[in-house]
Formats: sequence, C-alpha cells, structure tokens
Amino acid sequence: MDSAENHAENTSAGTAQQDSPQFSEFDLHPSVLAAISDLGFESPSPIQAQTIPLLMDGRDVVGLAQTGTGKTAAFALPVLSQIDPEKRYPQALVLAPTRELALQVSDSFQSFADHIGGVSILPIYGGQAYGIQLSGLRRGAQVIVGTPGRVIDHLEKGSLDISNLSFLVLDE
Repeated sequence: MDSAENHAENTSAGTAQQDSPQFSEFDLHPSVLAAISDLGFESPSPIQAQTIPLLMDGRDVVGLAQTGTGKTAAFALPVLSQIDPEKRYPQALVLAPTRELALQVSDSFQSFADHIGGVSILPIYGGQAYGIQLSGLRRGAQVIVGTPGRVIDHLEKGSLDISNLSFLVLDE
C-alpha cells in the first residue's frame, strides 16, 4: 500500500510553488476537468498532487492532511474519472463516520458529478427514511457515501450489493 502524506507547512501567504502540477496532467476525465475549472479550482493542493496520480493508476493510497486542504477532491476526482455512467450499480463506496460528514462528502461528489451526466451519488445514513435510500439504490447509484451503521443495515437487508465495487474509501 502506498502512503501519500501531507504535513502542514508554515509558508508565507505570497509564496507560490513554481513547479506545481496542473489538474490536466493527471489523466482525469474531460468532464471532471471541466467541473474543476467551472468550480474555480486552479491547481491541485499538495494532497491532491500526491494522491490523484496514484489513484488514477489504480494504486491503494493512505492520505493524511489537515482539514481544508482538499482531501475529498483528492479521492473524488479520480473516482469520478473512472466511474462508468452506463453501469447502474454501486462502483464506489465511501464510508464516513458521521451523517454530517457523509452529507458533506456526498455534496462535494455531487458538485463534480453534475458536469459528468449519468452519475448518481447517494448518501445513506441513519436518521433518514429507508425509502429514499432504497429508491436511490434501485435507480442504480454508482457512488454510495454512507455511515458504517447504515451501510451495514443495507448489506444485511440485501438492498446494497457491493460485489462490483471498484473503489472503497475510508474517510476520516
């Protein structure tokens, strides 16, 4: 397993990295690159620059970075670049420890996926009615973002099939 770690460094606000890579160098799907541009991202953060190429190569990564450094995009962009919108079943599962984080991660995925078309993101967490979640699963959501307890519930009920997953993310 590869490890991409980013430790916070004290740098002055005006310092710019001269040789920082660009998102276009990472072999991301053109629709994902369009989403990045439309959302105003200019260049990848250190955690993104270190992890995206590895994830695009199908490698396992453990990433560590402070809050606000772009960790969600570091895994969401490669996942969305490799999702097949034609396949209507879960291809990626992101486990988040709380409903708040699951919703935040789901919203981030959705902001990128809105530009792709045909990719469905489904948050599943306790406190929300099963009907909404069951409907989303039946419609064929490709990316599931859920809390462990609710994911286990759906697995036990047989409503969530993870046998075709290509990506598993443990967030936080």
